[in-house]
Amino acid sequence: MTTTTTAVSGTPSAAEPLTLRRVHLGAGGPLSDVRVESGLVRAVFPAGESPRADGQSLDLDGRTLLPGLWDSHVHMVQWAGLRRRLDVSGAGSAREAADAAGRRAATLPPGEPMIGHGFRDGLWPDAPHKDLLDALVPDRPSMLISMDLHSAWLNSAGLALVDRGDHPTGLLREDECIRAVAELPIASVELTDQWVREACVAAAARGITGIVDFEYADNIADWTRRMNGAAVPLRVSASIWPQHLEAAIDRGLRTGQPLDPGGRLEVGPFKLLTDGSLNTRTALCHEAYPGVMPGEPGSHGLEMLPPRELVSLLRRASSHGIEPAIHAIGDRANEMTLDAFEAVRCHGRIEHGQLLAPKDIPRFAELGVTVSVQPTHAVDDRDVADRHWAGRTHRAYAFADLLAAGAVLALGSDAPVATLDPWLTLASAVTRTGDERPPWHPEQRIPVADALAGSSQGRRLIRVGDRADLVVTDADPLTADARTLREMPVYATLLAGAWTHGPS
Repeated sequence: MTTTTTAVSGTPSAAEPLTLRRVHLGAGGPLSDVRVESGLVRAVFPAGESPRADGQSLDLDGRTLLPGLWDSHVHMVQWAGLRRRLDVSGAGSAREAADAAGRRAATLPPGEPMIGHGFRDGLWPDAPHKDLLDALVPDRPSMLISMDLHSAWLNSAGLALVDRGDHPTGLLREDECIRAVAELPIASVELTDQWVREACVAAAARGITGIVDFEYADNIADWTRRMNGAAVPLRVSASIWPQHLEAAIDRGLRTGQPLDPGGRLEVGPFKLLTDGSLNTRTALCHEAYPGVMPGEPGSHGLEMLPPRELVSLLRRASSHGIEPAIHAIGDRANEMTLDAFEAVRCHGRIEHGQLLAPKDIPRFAELGVTVSVQPTHAVDDRDVADRHWAGRTHRAYAFADLLAAGAVLALGSDAPVATLDPWLTLASAVTRTGDERPPWHPEQRIPVADALAGSSQGRRLIRVGDRADLVVTDADPLTADARTLREMPVYATLLAGAWTHGPS
């Protein structure tokens, strides 16, 4: 029979045996019948040749069956709350953003903080300052978070609430920003968990079956609580931040270790930061930023972790089976991080890898270090990069060069920095543009098949014995045009053979 697509609650139902008939097995693959039982792909037949069997039988009418998609870099609580925040991504100046904050604050109930998101001050003609926010939002605690999550702009009431009342400007960067975002009370645990579940349901509707969560929190504890509540329609790899490392070691946790009977939650990587970001001009680079004299404080960005300490932390985590995932954006930070991996000789990931020295590109494959990239950043950051990394952008977001050198790419969004939608991620990697402009450095575009592999934990094929984490699309990504790829219609999503979106 042919079914119609329906939304489900987000709680995966018990997976009964299922035969998917007349579906293309992978992008560009043959028309097949696929048998799913007990959460696994049990058999594959040429279309029309599957035997009669118990359970559901669905005619998918020539749609395409793909491995389930992962977002390899998410900040889930911040993404879940984003839809309830003021969007200031279109603000062209600090004054314009402050004006928007003032208008929003006037509509909020008493006592509720005013939270905004998305500002990019790297191109602004004026600077964010608490006095500007105070003039428009004098009493209500207010915070605007930058698009890259590395800056937070607070008014005096907001600064007082996070115990930073003596801050001279109200613009917090890097560690101060991360702590303030975590400390400002916004919603109860119960409400936050509800928002997270809603965001997970929305992700499943776009074909997502798993995420790596880098929220600045005790992610293992938080996700254990969520998984013990209403079922979450995703697999989650819960990262470990430095303040939780020793507790994880004491518990004997190891990266990849399941934390629940169904294997939906697993121990993730150990997250460290070596530098800042491009927009805040804190990404650690070999060359000074324009307009700043070499030798001035911050002229080359910010070194957030000295090399010796980085090596020590990598050795401590990896010796206990916890793989590191190291944030590195500038070319100097990436070189330092690769040096640390070489010294420790452990596997792991570099998160972002945005600007690379040519000599470092082959080192990812040589050292067995995955590079976790966010292709939409290449699209969104092109103007800021052209200004602050002028003359170096040919080696920024160098996805094609990395693939050619044998590196393993893991694709993600860095939500809420970009939208948690794997098809936007894929389209950005394949097209290198998000508007009507020509592709930015088109030589760094990658093929659709490689982008799909980077979005599905390296799975290029669907094989018998695989977990039945699958997505059904109405179009074949290999033949889709750029617009269809970006807006890909997702017919259904399966997690361990149970519907999380679509037919039920």
